[in-house]
Parts: sequence; C-alpha cells; structure tokens
Amino acid sequence: MADLTAHQTDLAQNSIASRGWIVAFAGIGINLALGILYAWSVFKAAIAKDFGWDPTRLNDPYAVCCLVFAFAMILAGRCQDKLGPRITAFIGGLLVSAGLLWVSTTTSYTVWVLGFGVLAGTGIGFGYSSATPPALKWFPPARTGLIAGLVVAGFGLASVYIAPLSDYLLGHYGVLGAMRFYGIVFAIAVCGLSLLLINPPAGYVAASATTKKKAAAAAITATPGQMLRTRTFYVLWAMYFIGAGAGLMVIGSVSGMAKKSMGDWAYVAVGVLAIGNAAGRIVAGILSDRIGRRWTLMIVLACQAVLMFLAIPVTGSQDMPAVVIVLIATLIGFNYGANLSLFPSFTKDLWGLKSFGVNYGLVFTAWGMGGFVLPRLQQMLQSRSGSYASSFMTAGGLLLIGALMTFLLAPARPKSAAA
Repeated sequence: MADLTAHQTDLAQNSIASRGWIVAFAGIGINLALGILYAWSVFKAAIAKDFGWDPTRLNDPYAVCCLVFAFAMILAGRCQDKLGPRITAFIGGLLVSAGLLWVSTTTSYTVWVLGFGVLAGTGIGFGYSSATPPALKWFPPARTGLIAGLVVAGFGLASVYIAPLSDYLLGHYGVLGAMRFYGIVFAIAVCGLSLLLINPPAGYVAASATTKKKAAAAAITATPGQMLRTRTFYVLWAMYFIGAGAGLMVIGSVSGMAKKSMGDWAYVAVGVLAIGNAAGRIVAGILSDRIGRRWTLMIVLACQAVLMFLAIPVTGSQDMPAVVIVLIATLIGFNYGANLSLFPSFTKDLWGLKSFGVNYGLVFTAWGMGGFVLPRLQQMLQSRSGSYASSFMTAGGLLLIGALMTFLLAPARPKSAAA
C-alpha cells in the first residue's frame, strides 16, 4: 500500500513537472513570434530604399513600438494577474496581427507609427507579459533565473529565423507583402499557443530542496505601491534603461552597420546577434542563480561598456572583416539579452509573484524608455555625423555608470522587500 501511494505521488509530481515545461515552451513559442521587433534593422533598410521617408525618422516606428510595448506591460500585467495568461496572450496575438496587417496596406509614415508602433507594440506587451509569469509559478525559486532566461530567450532568438525569412520575403513580395505574411501567421501562432498557458492551482508551491527558501519566497507579496516606495525600484529602473537602451540602439541598426562589409548578407549579422541575445538570457539566468543577480548584472553592464568602445573603430573602418563585425554584434547581443532575464528575476526575488505582472510591467517601462530614447538619439547623431562613433561613446559612458550603480543595490531581503 505504501509503495502504491509513493508511486502515485511520483506520477503526480511528474505530471506537474510536465505541465510546467509545457507552459514554459508555450511561452518560448509566443516570444519567438513577438520577437519580430528585433528584425527591424532588416525592414529599415528596405523602407529607406522604397518609402521615401526622412532618414532621421527611419527608427521612429521601432522606437515607438519599444515605448508602447513597455508601457502596455503595466495594463497587460494587471490583465494577466486578474484574468490569467491565456486571455491576455490571446488579446496580444490579435493586436499584433491587426497592427501588421494595417501597415501592410500603405507606406504612410503616420500609419506605420500607429500600426507597427502603437497597435503591434501594445500586442507585443500583452503577449510578452503573459509568457513568463505562469512559467515561473510552476518552478521553485532556485530555478527562477533559468526559467526566466529560457522563456525570454524565445524573444531574442526570433531574429534567427525572422531575419533570413524577411530577407526572402522582401526580395519576392516587398515590405508590405512581408508584413501581411507575418500578420496572418503570428495571429495563428500566438493565439494558438496562448491556450497552453495556465497558472498552477491555488495553494501550489513548487518542490524545492530548501524549505526555508520556499517559505521566504511565498511570503513576499509586495503591491505595486509598496514597490514604488522603495529606492531599489528606481535604481533598478535606471540600470534597465541604460542596459536595454544601449543594446536596442545596436540591434535596431546592426543590418546597416554590417552593409559595408557584408552587402546583401548583412541579415546574417542580425541572425547571429539574435543567437547571442538568446544565449545571454539563458547563461545570465543560470549564472545569477549561482552567484547572485547583482554581481551578474555588474559583469554584464561592464562588459557591454567595453564592447561599445570597441565598436567605434570596428564600425568606422571601411574594410573591417565581416567576422569581426559579427563577433562584436554577437557579444553585444549576449550582454543585452542578459538584462531580459536578470530584471524579471530581480522583480520576483524582491517583490514576489502575487503582483508580478504589474510590478514587472512598471520595471519594464525602463526598457521602453531606453528603447525609445537611445535608438532615436543614435539615428540623429548618425545622420548628422555619418558615423556611429558619438552614439557608441555615449552608450559606453552610460553603461559604465550603470555598472557602478549595482553597488547601490542591497542584497535581497524578503521581509523588508514586502514591507
């Protein structure tokens, strides 16, 4: 009888573990579709050639999308916390599809800002906000960094297939045809996968080797108001602004940077950067579970600063080997991607899972502001000077400041975090 009970317990635990991985992989799949944002540099080159826009405005739909995506995360997080991840992600799939189908009908700058920037950006926010929280709830605290890194890796990895696929679609059907294709396919993919997103049953606590950690994690239930009254929130926000903005500045322009050396194969740099982006999320997540979030973040920001300074002579050279450009892009993508697993993990550690959707939505506004400000600044500086040197110098300096700011972060204390 005891053996039968033990066997039934093992089966139940295996079933729970399987459900957790199904939710995690559904989140990865949703993010693989929503990561079209990271292929903007491929579309930007075609838009510059065919649409006749002012060169200083080429990054505007992308920048607005980043900003709207981030602020939509607050509303989407509330929706995710109250209605659950399925409904929220389904809404996101419909909004992204609507935005892409709208821009597929015109070359109008205004429509692209509204369709790609506002409508699709809102949809990406709703989908993205629904992918990570349910997955984290199925796994113990010791796996927070790993699971967050895996789920958000889908978003970073998207360009691996979107960049070459977009290059093919642009060559055969143009920008409008490519957007029409993505609008249809992503509606099916995101809405379909959203049906697999489910939260654990009430009272569920993931099995953990350390009971103390499990109890402490369950006790953290900070509300958005409580979080906003802590200094830590504003320190994290500033560092996220810097780390995300610097990375998005490069991601949004990497195809143009690579054109000098790689010509029509510049999309390869976008795809390889995406691999680095995804790998950074997973590796940083695992590393932060072992050595702590703060030390991992300091290493990431410091390395990113060095890479920005190294990128100045690389992008300024007319005959730089393509392999060097690809290597720099990959490492920048790696360090940028690390931010996307570290900050949700920080948010969960410090303020808990009860209001995680809204809390991380508020933290994530830093990503949007960074993605709005620094890519626009980079485009203006590059249009005026004809080089990327000044924008890389600015980003490198900001990243060094961000690395130093990690010393303002106190080690996580669950009791005070919830106070």
